[in-house]
Amino acid sequence: MNSRASVEQFLAELAHQRRASVHTLAAYRHDLDALLDLAGDADARGLQAFQLRRQAMQLHGRGLAPRSLARALSAWRAWYRWLAKRGEIARNPGEGLRAPKQPKRLPKALSVDQTMALLDAPAESALDVRDLAMFELFYSSGLRLAELAGLNVRGGLDLDGGEVTVTGKREKTRIVPLGAKSAAAIRAWLDVRAAFAAADEPALFVNRHGGRLSPRSIERRLDLWARRHGAAVHVHPHMLRHSFASHLLQSSGDLRAVQEMLGHANIGTTQIYTHLDFQHLAKVYDAAHPRAKKK
Repeated sequence: MNSRASVEQFLAELAHQRRASVHTLAAYRHDLDALLDLAGDADARGLQAFQLRRQAMQLHGRGLAPRSLARALSAWRAWYRWLAKRGEIARNPGEGLRAPKQPKRLPKALSVDQTMALLDAPAESALDVRDLAMFELFYSSGLRLAELAGLNVRGGLDLDGGEVTVTGKREKTRIVPLGAKSAAAIRAWLDVRAAFAAADEPALFVNRHGGRLSPRSIERRLDLWARRHGAAVHVHPHMLRHSFASHLLQSSGDLRAVQEMLGHANIGTTQIYTHLDFQHLAKVYDAAHPRAKKK
């Protein structure tokens, strides 16, 4: 078995045993293909730590961002770890290899006023009704793009009970609340969905041809909606998820509850929203406190 066949077997195990998402598998494939290309005629399984370090430096020199380089190194380490467990190599040459530190960037969130302006805009067509239902659901329940795109009419949606069940990363299922505005918007879409959906299509959100709406199409529709209604920034689905988390944390201060609703495995991931909340409080302080005002 050559290196490329070994990578394919590794990815197959990731897909079936660890149930890695399509996006994760695509990222691993891209980064491991880059490793094989850099190795050239050499067997990538036999590379040493100094060779991997040199290849990482080459990628960095070509302008690969620290975040992307860190992801690539993570994929390389995972493959070599797999090879070591199988006894194909003596040790993992990727251990200890780290990407340059990257500045921490806070996720971008809309203000409450910006969010209300976006979601209070009227629907002018049946497809607008569908789009508004999607955007309300993003903001109401903090769903990921793939979670929303994967929703079906039956099985996960409980409009009367005010909740939605979704399957997130690593096939983990969670139940999140569904706000009244979101439920009303979804009911309005269900009233017209039959005019678009194919007879046997289970998807909640469908395109004009009757099939499931793709994640990329959802992104484009949100961008179009935001530009049509005067948004001054580029709005993407994850921004509505960030807004959901930030606004909920500002109102409740309950970090554990926000973690649960977002489906974060580690509360450290959720804690970034406390920084967003602090930024909001700092702005209020600067605007209102007598000692903060400049004379």
